[in-house]
Amino acid sequence: MTLQQQIRANRWRTLLLFALFVVLAAVILGAVALVADLSILIVVGIGLVVYGVVMWFASGSVVASLAGAHPITRDQHPELWQAVEAAAVGAGLPRTPAVYIIEDPAPNAFAAGRDPKHAYVAATTGLLDIMGPRELRAVMAHEIAHVRNRDVRLMSLAAVLAGVLLILSDILLRVLVFGGGRNNNNPFALIGVIVALILAPIGAAMIQMALSRRREYLADASAAEITGDPEGMARALAVLEADTRQVGHVGRATAHLYIESPLVKGRGLMGSLGGLFQTHPSMPDRIAALERAGGFSLDRSFLATVPVR
Repeated sequence: MTLQQQIRANRWRTLLLFALFVVLAAVILGAVALVADLSILIVVGIGLVVYGVVMWFASGSVVASLAGAHPITRDQHPELWQAVEAAAVGAGLPRTPAVYIIEDPAPNAFAAGRDPKHAYVAATTGLLDIMGPRELRAVMAHEIAHVRNRDVRLMSLAAVLAGVLLILSDILLRVLVFGGGRNNNNPFALIGVIVALILAPIGAAMIQMALSRRREYLADASAAEITGDPEGMARALAVLEADTRQVGHVGRATAHLYIESPLVKGRGLMGSLGGLFQTHPSMPDRIAALERAGGFSLDRSFLATVPVR
């Protein structure tokens, strides 16, 4: 399957997963409608629609604020700017996205924004400290691939929808527990509604993770195509895998945007569950996919000269 075929296939899968978000919302509203006053549902629904629209248009600035990212000029970090520009040209973008920096020693990067015209690429200072020119170009190509493949729009929308579902469930659960419901003498109906309100956000989070995992593979392959250097992309992933530092300011709502999960890396319960609750596929799997596509075997001896921690 060619890269373009993979992109088209992922768009169809995206439509399916997006439909699942709608189904989850319908399940929540349908279940609560059995025991809650209609007026409450209308007020909550209108409020969440307004919230969703505002968050959609402000998604880029909200993510930057949560990550502690701020825009930089070319003079401040010329090597980062050059890597982003080269990737944007190689990807055929009409303009170079804005470049942001995060003052954090942990190496990581992400792309955000509601569409390519409003997208930006962000990198931590730790990424600049640890990556060589070849690996930095690969990481920036990965992030630019998210912009070109319209992943930034999808993942921003997924984050907004997941947030709306979480808030919806929380509000309605409180309404049911502390008052506002109909006089319903069937305790099993009430228990069923509460279970639905608890499980629906978990389902939304799982859908969000599935979206992110699939698109990380595609962004890796796209970066290899943009740079013409699949081994460079594999080297960058190997460096990120070897470094154990975690980004300081991050939450589950934005973790899916990063090139590597900024949360705990496969330790304890997370690791024992086989990555079920991780937003990213494992680094060995991603590197193996690049090796198969590029027909090479990564020599990790270069890691001995990389200042990982």
